[in-house]
Amino acid sequence: MLAKLVKNLSNLPGWRSDRKIVVIESDDWGSIRMSSNEAYQSLANAGVTLGKGAGARYNKYDTFASKEDLTCLYETLSSVKDKNNQAAKITAVSLSANPDFAKIKESGFENYFYEPFTKTLEKHNIDNTLPLWSEGYNSNIFVPEFHGREHLNVYAWLRALKAGDKEALLAFDHGVWGYNRKEGKMGFQAAFDLEFAKDLEGQKEIVKDGLDLFEKLHGHKARFFVPPNGPLNNELEKVAADAGVVYMSSPKVQKEVLGEGRVKKHLRHIGKQNKHGQTYITRNAFFEPSGSSKDDVKSCLAEVELAFKWKKPAVISSHRVNFIGGLDVANRDHGLKQLKSLLDAIVKKWPDVEFMTSSELGDVIRKRK
Repeated sequence: MLAKLVKNLSNLPGWRSDRKIVVIESDDWGSIRMSSNEAYQSLANAGVTLGKGAGARYNKYDTFASKEDLTCLYETLSSVKDKNNQAAKITAVSLSANPDFAKIKESGFENYFYEPFTKTLEKHNIDNTLPLWSEGYNSNIFVPEFHGREHLNVYAWLRALKAGDKEALLAFDHGVWGYNRKEGKMGFQAAFDLEFAKDLEGQKEIVKDGLDLFEKLHGHKARFFVPPNGPLNNELEKVAADAGVVYMSSPKVQKEVLGEGRVKKHLRHIGKQNKHGQTYITRNAFFEPSGSSKDDVKSCLAEVELAFKWKKPAVISSHRVNFIGGLDVANRDHGLKQLKSLLDAIVKKWPDVEFMTSSELGDVIRKRK
């Protein structure tokens, strides 16, 4: 009962519309995550914690998207149309780069090096999927936006490696960083968490550099920024704004990290603007069928219905892992079957639904305001 009340209350503040708008935001595209099944098994055998509860699915199933993964996803999205005869679409919240493990090791862990995600594909003998990304963008069904340069807290990771952290080094040797660290230690996946305030200036350069690389890879500027795992110092919003980002993803209660364990809370709602003129977009629905034991179609439909009840767009969080078959084809097949069921159910229940990307929704909000 309390959880239901909280969900209702969380949908009250912010921009409203009678339009039935559905946005699917899918995080983590471009990041390598788990390098291979062999790496997973070796690390698991060594006692490295590769995930707990719902989080276990990421290291078990998540890796690069293959041409087959993208083709199957596009077919699923294209098979369902909204009231404007527009296909369902995904905002592909993506990373521009991954660590260059060989160069980092050569430096004795003194310096950090990265490579465009297309280079990582090449190293792992995976076909270059960038042309398919472009095809999805041109068809407006798979639209890349910015998640960061890499899904990695560069400074916290490098300090752990230099200090001889055994688990960090073991994972490093397998091309992995996204395991569960011991309690009390900062997770490496949260790229813009701030272990020490002194890291902030470097993070500013990472955002600028990552956005520049994003434009070089995709041929267009990113307009929307979703910080990995949530933590962010708000000075990074200005850096992104200066580079052309006009929409920011945010939790409804944003915890701004200040370094040395300090946090400042901010209340956010959809349509709220910050001092840089950026508009916040908040999520209010979740669709995560990979490794799930519950009825994710049913639960997501209930959240979409709640959003529409309060005249809010349904902004659905659904990570890449749900649609990836590189480590387990059955994972992809299950995720896409569930996605098809969800989309079919949405257009049946709300024939006047409109599918949008995050930036398209942002444009509607700014225009109406």
